[in-house]
Amino acid sequence: MYNSFFGWYLKCQSDTQTLAVIPAVHNKRNKRTCSVQVITDNDAWTVMFTADLFRRTRRNIYIGENRFGEKGIHLAMHTPQLTIKGNLDFGPLFPLKYDIMGPFALVPFMECRHSVWSMRHSVSGNVCINGQKYSFQNAWGYWEGDRGRSFPKEYLWTQCCFPDGSLMLSVADIPMTGIHFTGIIGAILWKGKEYRIATYLGARVVKIQNKMVRIIQGNLELDVRLLETSERPLKAPANGDMVRTIHESASCRAFYKFRKGDCTLFAFETDRASFEFEYFS
Repeated sequence: MYNSFFGWYLKCQSDTQTLAVIPAVHNKRNKRTCSVQVITDNDAWTVMFTADLFRRTRRNIYIGENRFGEKGIHLAMHTPQLTIKGNLDFGPLFPLKYDIMGPFALVPFMECRHSVWSMRHSVSGNVCINGQKYSFQNAWGYWEGDRGRSFPKEYLWTQCCFPDGSLMLSVADIPMTGIHFTGIIGAILWKGKEYRIATYLGARVVKIQNKMVRIIQGNLELDVRLLETSERPLKAPANGDMVRTIHESASCRAFYKFRKGDCTLFAFETDRASFEFEYFS
């Protein structure tokens, strides 16, 4: 058994509340464990499980009594720090037209591979967390995944559902065969149309500083700026072991602007953005 990890990120977002859950399995040498991380607007928890409680089918992950998949989420966990129970039902998923990794999906030995399972789907249901009710009616969901050995050393990731659209963007330091380069993968769903921004399509970072990034690809330009964080600690893999601590704002203030040629398709500020900014300079 080699050092590796596999995890899903399922986010549910209403006008007033955000809940993200991250079921994962991790292999370090000959030891296999699994976990469920829960992150809200105000807190985050990690619950560890033994490997025998993990099961995966093509459409679902099961960890103990918890289920995650294309139809929704069932949560049932009780620890000294976290008591959570509830069900969330998903409407039809909106997958991308092709793999977010593009031709890099065929490159062997990559440190981390990303997947996007649904850019936007409806969410309905209720979850109770330590006595607080999270109610999702006419809410939106997003679903992605990662697999490999480690998260990138430095990276930016953001995701947000908004009226008529949804977006995700990741900018990361990518090691490959002794060199490093800045890799970009992003998808923007706007009024039913999918736009792809990626290194393999010619995207390049023209500015990254003060927790903002500007990316240009042909006649497309995307500006993303983190305005105010609400960071909570999460565990992330390093050589398959969940020993790295990263910080995610599940719901924070951010600004997004997307242009095509001389036309601004959208420009807005929101307090519903999800953000990780793990650049150190």
